[in-house]
Amino acid sequence: MKTVVGTYDNVQTAYAVANDLISAGYSRNDISVIASDAKSEYAPYVDTVDTGDDVAKGAGIGAAIGGLGGLLVGLGALAIPGVGPVIAAGPLLAALTGAGVGAVTGGIVGALVDLGIPDEEAHIYSEGLRRGHVLVIAQVPDSSANAVTRVMERPGLVDIQRQADSWRASGWKSFDPELEVAPSRRM
Repeated sequence: MKTVVGTYDNVQTAYAVANDLISAGYSRNDISVIASDAKSEYAPYVDTVDTGDDVAKGAGIGAAIGGLGGLLVGLGALAIPGVGPVIAAGPLLAALTGAGVGAVTGGIVGALVDLGIPDEEAHIYSEGLRRGHVLVIAQVPDSSANAVTRVMERPGLVDIQRQADSWRASGWKSFDPELEVAPSRRM
């Protein structure tokens, strides 16, 4: 299996990508979406359940955000150290809440690595999430990776490597869950 990731400026574009992947025949069970919800824009659409875990408090599955909840497997809201409140759906949500974020090595970075994303890239994607980008992650057969990449390429796709180069030029080294969340930090 290959893990393909697209980073987007907004949840609407991410939703369209996930919908197009499902329409192309990829399983909704293999597609994850995660978006920062620093302004609690999406919280009213998500049923929340207190899991008892301080980090994953508010995890749950729920209704639709423009159809997102019905499109993907589960939709939950949780808080991730260094990122803050997020909404997530798919295998990534299961990885974050199944054992509790605190039990996942490295929080969001560990969950991404568990999905097959190399550590250095996981730090970049985590920082992008912190800075307000939306991730779409598809786990597909190796032979499908190029086709999935073509579906993901569209206006709104962020060149995350270029962003990371810009962050590094400003002194960023890697994602640090101990840093205070600053939702307006997207560059």
